[in-house]
Amino acid sequence: MIFSGKRPTNLGVLDGKLASCPSTPNCVSSQADRHSRVYIEPLRLTRNPREMIEFLCKRVESLTGARVITIDDRYMHVECKSSLLGFVDDLEFYVDAEHELVHVRSASRLGYSDFGVNRKRVEMIRRALTH
Repeated sequence: MIFSGKRPTNLGVLDGKLASCPSTPNCVSSQADRHSRVYIEPLRLTRNPREMIEFLCKRVESLTGARVITIDDRYMHVECKSSLLGFVDDLEFYVDAEHELVHVRSASRLGYSDFGVNRKRVEMIRRALTH
């Protein structure tokens, strides 16, 4: 059985911000309050914005179950489907060139807990930036 859920309508960047995380502990965001359990450090912008998005695209395309949905020079939305049961997480990147950061948000569409999957995914991508 597939538990993909419907694609959220609040994805994307609005006034320089990605959507807030829901109240459930199955999301991480670099734009959340630093003292929140859902906060995760933003990625460092290590290339020009277009090259950064291209690098991130190549990295996420290598993840099992990942599919790029939207991409432009400063934003990317990826659906990440689990191999077990087909749960879908929405992974977003937003390049904030002014502050030399890449903001990231990764959220499960369904369920309450993600068992840390969204945080682990972002941290794996962060490690790829340094290698």
